[in-house]
Amino acid sequence: MKFGMRTPSLKRLLKARTMSKWKRQAKKAIIPGYGRKGMGWVKNPRKAAYNKIYRKTSFSFWDLFK
Repeated sequence: MKFGMRTPSLKRLLKARTMSKWKRQAKKAIIPGYGRKGMGWVKNPRKAAYNKIYRKTSFSFWDLFK
């Protein structure tokens, strides 16, 4: 489990803001329930619990400027 600042990655940042954004929009239009809050707990509770703890114990480089 990661504690502290997450390692910044320019490659991942660009991919998340371009191609992945379009893929998410397409899936949301086709699949009912995709991207809704709480769906991760229904689909995979173990992974959802891990992600919740990870998000609370680590922070992004960009959070330093907020």
